[in-house]
Amino acid sequence: MIFDTDIFIWVQRANHKAATLIDSTRERYLSVQTYMELLQCAHDKQQHRSVKRFISQFGFTVLPLTENIGHRALVYVEEYGLSSGMRAGDAIIAATATENGLPLVSGNAKHFRPVKDLQLKIFKA
Repeated sequence: MIFDTDIFIWVQRANHKAATLIDSTRERYLSVQTYMELLQCAHDKQQHRSVKRFISQFGFTVLPLTENIGHRALVYVEEYGLSSGMRAGDAIIAATATENGLPLVSGNAKHFRPVKDLQLKIFKA
């Protein structure tokens, strides 16, 4: 399962449900886009180390941005950007999940639900 950025934010906010979801998932993935967003939100080197340690300790596999993912993300922005507000970052995350045949878990139903070929699992905090 691929975890959207918001799940990690819920864990940082000590949300038990989000932590349990990650803990109970055997195969854990995240898009390189999510990884970059988590590092970008860090306020200092300590938080950078904390993010990296969390990703490593919980055995997440970071899925790279490939040409196919980039192309699919572009199609998603063209198709869903105006109607649902899908931005480039969410499009890359959705395309990463779709290209790898993995479900995406996110609390952001508005942006992801319109993507027909995405296996979306909605998280409710």
